[in-house]
Amino acid sequence: MTSKLKLHGFNNLTKTLSFNIYDISYARTPDDQQAYVAYINESYDAERLTQILTDVVDIIGANILNIARQDYEPQGASVTILISEEPVEPTASQIEESPGPLPDIILAHLDKSHITVHTYPEIHPVDGLSTFRVDIDVSTCGVISPLKALNYLIHQFDSDIVTIDYRVRGFTRDVEGRKHFIDHEINSIQNYLSKDTRAAYQMTDVNVYQEHLFHTKMLRQDFELDDYLFGDATRNLSYEQRRKVEERLRHEMLEIFYGRNMVQSNR
Repeated sequence: MTSKLKLHGFNNLTKTLSFNIYDISYARTPDDQQAYVAYINESYDAERLTQILTDVVDIIGANILNIARQDYEPQGASVTILISEEPVEPTASQIEESPGPLPDIILAHLDKSHITVHTYPEIHPVDGLSTFRVDIDVSTCGVISPLKALNYLIHQFDSDIVTIDYRVRGFTRDVEGRKHFIDHEINSIQNYLSKDTRAAYQMTDVNVYQEHLFHTKMLRQDFELDDYLFGDATRNLSYEQRRKVEERLRHEMLEIFYGRNMVQSNR
């Protein structure tokens, strides 16, 4: 029988950072489409995702209590990590709400809670559009901020579209009994993104300040068609085919970004 986990501190605020990350590609033939799914399954299998989330645990500084992971047939994977805070006082830089590190810089601290990731590779059977979606949740309780994970996670995936939700829930009390429903100032998730990320994306906010609810949508600005082609399409498309594929890819990205079906040009 395991002993009861002793919690450190009295901050009961729950901070949750949720991502939907999309990578869009074009695979022309049925064989290439299956090869794309196989490539995604191999590149982002449960083992790789576990390593990414373990890095996040290091970035925002937790102890791993339990890992559950699963690869699915025919495609996709999931990982859930249960975590606890370190049994030491966090430093000022770990507590403050500020942009976290890029992938080559691993540091910081986290509080008790959990991190999850689920992947959804998908191929359009007619158009050959391949949409790889990753859903990630980083949830913490206490003074530590999941916002530290922002830059690292965006850089770990080929992110064409990113939607981010950040929510602070609950309350904590000070020594005089006054309730605090948020313990840091924030007016946009964009404030915690690195300069290169802000430069690379078109971004739109929808924030409900009185509810401590923040939402940011991101769409990659630069578009090089060759970066989106997979297999046969990388070498055997005519100029006119390339134009039509680029139009379809851009249309797909805009629909995902705006969250609605849009009329597509037939020219």
